[in-house]
Formats: sequence, C-alpha cells, structure tokens
Amino acid sequence: MLLLLYHRTMAQTTYADIKNYKVFYGWAKHAPQDWIILRQFENTGKTYLLLVNPQTLETKVNEAAFYQIKPMTWVQVRDFFKSTPYQKALNKAENQSVMVQDAGIERGLPKETGISLTADLCPSHRPLDRGIITDMFTAFQQVERPVPIALSVTGIWMNKHQADLAWLKQMQQKGEIYITWINHSYNHRVSRTLPLTQNFLLENGTDINYEVLETEKDMLKNSLLPSVFFRFPGLVSDQTLVKQITGYGLIPIGTDAWLAKGQQPQAGSIVLIHGNGNEPVGVQDFIKLLKSKAPSIAKKQWLLYDLHETVDEEFDGNN
Repeated sequence: MLLLLYHRTMAQTTYADIKNYKVFYGWAKHAPQDWIILRQFENTGKTYLLLVNPQTLETKVNEAAFYQIKPMTWVQVRDFFKSTPYQKALNKAENQSVMVQDAGIERGLPKETGISLTADLCPSHRPLDRGIITDMFTAFQQVERPVPIALSVTGIWMNKHQADLAWLKQMQQKGEIYITWINHSYNHRVSRTLPLTQNFLLENGTDINYEVLETEKDMLKNSLLPSVFFRFPGLVSDQTLVKQITGYGLIPIGTDAWLAKGQQPQAGSIVLIHGNGNEPVGVQDFIKLLKSKAPSIAKKQWLLYDLHETVDEEFDGNN
C-alpha cells in the first residue's frame, strides 16, 4: 500500500490549453486493465481521456491514442461494469439519496482501526490552515508515509489561494502526503436565509454542468488529478441532485463524523473538517484526536486510510 502511494506522489501534468472538455463515456482497453472513460478533452492538439479504474476507483489522465476505445452510454457503462466496486459504490450513494443532508458514502472500512480524513476547502478569505497537514504528517511520518488525506476543493478556492495550493502540491511531491482531490463544486453558493431544500446546489439557477466540469478543468490546469468523488456543499442534496452527480460518474462522499459538530469518529469513519481557516474548532478537535491516538499510531494500531482504499474495499468481493 505504501509503495502504491509513493508512486502516486509523482507530479501531475499541467493541462494549460484545455479545449472541448466534455462528458464522454466508454470502455478503454489497454491490457491487462480495463478502464472506464468519464471525460474527453483536447490539449495542445492531442486528445486526452479522464479514466477511472473500476476496481480501485483510482483515476488517471492519458492520451486517447494509447487505448482501444468503445464509446458507451452511461447506462451501458453501469451495466457492463455492474459487479465492480465502482458501480456498487454508485449504487449505495444513490440508495442513500433520500436524506437532505449527508447523502452518499459516509463510512468506509468498519473492520479497520482508523479513519479516512477529508478536509473541505470552501471559498474563504482566510489562508489554508496548514497546521492540519503539518501536525498530521508529524504524527504519522514514522509509521505511514505518505500520509493520505482527501481534500474537497472548490474552483473559487483554487483560483484565490494559489500559494496555499502550491504548498500542498509541494508536500505531495516530496512524498510527505498523498492527496485525493474531491470535486466540491465551483462556486459553493450558500444563502443565510434560504431553507436547505433551496440552498447550496439546490438554489434556483444553479448550473450543475458548470459546477462539476469547470472545477475539473481548473484542477487539471492546476496540475491536480480529479478523483471520482464529489462532496456536496453544505452536505446538502436531494434525490434528483444525487442522480445528476452520479450521472457524471462521480460518487458522493458524506461523513459520519463532522468534528466541529461534536460527532465522534468510529472505526472506519469518513471524518470531516474544514481546512479553509473558517472552522478552528474542528481543526483543534482533530489535533486533539491525533494526540489521544499517539500510542496506537506508534504501534500502527490506528492509521489514516486512503479514501480510494476505504471505498473500494468496502464494495470488493461479495459485499
């Protein structure tokens, strides 16, 4: 696992001249691995694909010319890959879509002792709370390196916090952390007065296509690899919105332990904190959690888990 994470820390290519970025579904074959095509775009005269491994849920970008390609509808893709962890995760997220808050995958590996950490980077005037990353790395560097973390990023945050983004990428390139980049929408609109059923991405006039695809494009332009995960702003959605997001091939990720709300993590929890400087209580609670688990961390009895591993192993085999 550590070796796999090490190879993932290699610098991601920057795609600075993206054109015709669009949803494109299909089956890409390059022996011995089958890949699902999610997106297609052009950059400097070449055609590229955003691909997901249906077994591991890992994504990658590669030239289309390297693959045998069979275009499919989204319905055909889901049927063809119906026995894979990817498709099972999509199904579970849709089955939990009745909740207005916190739809999607909330927990991962219940048999493991540890958590998957997710930190949201919503639009903010404050700088990144780098203490989350440095304290996490300090706590785990002797037992788990690179240390995995999933960051839910908005387009606005990326474009207004270039120095913080460069620092995160540098930490990853040095092999100190491994980041899974989660799409958190582009604008993350929120109203102080509207009810939840009309708020965040449920607000009238929201362009879901822009919120999803523009964020992915900005990730690629900033040398970030879009994952197959999506987190709803405010954790707010409805069944229609969940189906829209899974219709982009994305798996909604919720949480069962939002630390700032006093929710305590259990074994396998997907923990939520905010790293954008707006939630000091949640950050302090996470640092306290690390200190309380120090003896178990030292004995490798309490670890942080990569979100890909957390989700795909839950749905692997006969689960």
